[in-house]
Amino acid sequence: MEELTTSALKEEEFSKKIDLKIWKRLLRYALRYKGIFIGVILLMLFCAAIDIIYPQLTRYAIDSIIAKGEDGFSSIVPFGIAYLLLIVLQGISVIGFIMLCGKLELKMAYDIRQDAFRKLQQLSFSYYDKTAVGYIMARMVGDIPRLSEMIAWSLTDIFWSTGYIIGCICFLLGMNWKLGLLVLTVLPPLAVISVWFQRRILKQHRIVRKQNSRITSAFNEGIMGAVTTKTLVREERSFEEFKSEAGTMKKASVRAAVLSAMFTPIVMTLGSIATAIALYAGGRTVIAPTIFGASMTIGVLSSFIAYSTNLFDPMQQLAGIFAEMQSAQASAERVISLLDTPCEITDSDEIIAKYGDCFDPKRENWEDINGEVEFRNVSFAYKEGESVLKDFNLKVRSGETIALVGETGAGKSTIVNLVCRFYEPTEGSILIDGVDYRKRSQLWLQDRLGYVLQSPHLFSGTIRDNIRYGRKDATEKEVIRAAKLVHADDFITELEKGYDTEVGEGGARLSTGQKQLISFARVILADPRIFVLDEATSSIDTETEALIQNAIGTVLENRTSFIVAHRLSTIRSADRILVIRGGRITEAGTHKELLKLKGYYYDLYTTQFAENSTQKVLKDR
Repeated sequence: MEELTTSALKEEEFSKKIDLKIWKRLLRYALRYKGIFIGVILLMLFCAAIDIIYPQLTRYAIDSIIAKGEDGFSSIVPFGIAYLLLIVLQGISVIGFIMLCGKLELKMAYDIRQDAFRKLQQLSFSYYDKTAVGYIMARMVGDIPRLSEMIAWSLTDIFWSTGYIIGCICFLLGMNWKLGLLVLTVLPPLAVISVWFQRRILKQHRIVRKQNSRITSAFNEGIMGAVTTKTLVREERSFEEFKSEAGTMKKASVRAAVLSAMFTPIVMTLGSIATAIALYAGGRTVIAPTIFGASMTIGVLSSFIAYSTNLFDPMQQLAGIFAEMQSAQASAERVISLLDTPCEITDSDEIIAKYGDCFDPKRENWEDINGEVEFRNVSFAYKEGESVLKDFNLKVRSGETIALVGETGAGKSTIVNLVCRFYEPTEGSILIDGVDYRKRSQLWLQDRLGYVLQSPHLFSGTIRDNIRYGRKDATEKEVIRAAKLVHADDFITELEKGYDTEVGEGGARLSTGQKQLISFARVILADPRIFVLDEATSSIDTETEALIQNAIGTVLENRTSFIVAHRLSTIRSADRILVIRGGRITEAGTHKELLKLKGYYYDLYTTQFAENSTQKVLKDR
């Protein structure tokens, strides 16, 4: 957890100012539904217009009905009808506004999630190497709903607030421009105070969002590594690390809350000052002419005070919206950063036009793969200046089985990842059937690949579903045949529900060996031309390893195969065994040929043979 929160998985640092370009990008999602969006704006402006009219109705009631006594009573009925009509119209518009905003929020959240998940499908293998699951989950689960709610409700409120403020100012200046200007003198200090608070609130909210992602990752690490934590008796230290992260988030949240709490009453105080100015100066003008003009009626004063008071309600609302924008800015930055994350491995437009992409493949244009693979002067580095392979050359015939052995970090997994085009060479080229694989589609290659990992992953669902994941249109007979080829059918049929057995999250209800057999069957069902086994037997028991060894000879026949293994017993039948040391091939040959050399492979094999013999003797005792 400590490493997670410090360097390797450090989140991006973003700018210190609100970036309107980001909000314009997000606003495009609302503009996909122009009818709804325009409808919301019109309803908000209509509500603002009605709210502006109310003080004028009060003015009319005081000056034209109450002040005239009996002469004004004849106007009460039409006045009441007009007032009631406005209330009904406003109620209808509010109902329509709530319905349309709700629709807009849900549609936007759906679209942003779709685009984000689509981007996750397109991103290269390296992105998932560098990015913690918790960070991705925080964006998908926390940030996206927050942004859709913010745009649908808060940003549309800006139209009501802006329309109402403009209307109030126009009426204030129209009724008495001198007194109106005096009331508006509180606006400049309000602007200065708003900018000061905005910057500080935004800074704290960025910290909160950053810590939220780290805490989400900590939860994920804590749950996934619960067994390790307990076996190492690390509960106290893990708790302290989590407490530190949560404490940082709490402090930033409290600071943001305090600043927001201070900001609101300051706005209210300025509003009260404006009202007091209007009441004092306007009240004197009612009594007798002043520098603000001739005598003012009580009705005019009443509406003037109403506008002066109500002017700061939408301003306070705008301040709240901007404060919310400051908080949501951090979320917006992170979502946009995900949507804009460049794919390190991409196909050119010409290749996509011919072969399609992962969402629209043009399989009719895909050439067959024979399986010949060639590394031609390949160099590769995960980080600049840290080469894993340098001028690496290798030619693999179609249908040949290549085994890669060597110490940890020698470059074995890098070689197979390059074959699969999870990464691309920084120098040189890799040819499939004599053609640089960058001149063909990634999907074209990876659709013909079978990759069995050291740690198998199963999806929630049944065993049948997980095997069929290799080829969705596979028949029941084909699923069972694939399971039988890897001897998975034996344990599956012994389960109470057989192929309908639920595997649990990540295959938690099955043993590691059983999960590996199912993942092996899944790859077999896909019928790949190029097969990769990356330490596929290193984490399973010897009995399961024996089952897979029996299957390997059958399933790898006529397929180009790469086997990365520490257990040399699994590769003795390989056509060629390559010893990789320091990113170079230091020994090459069959099992017997390498034993005759009495080099690194010989030492490694004899050491493992001695260890296995000792373990067998101890087991027999």
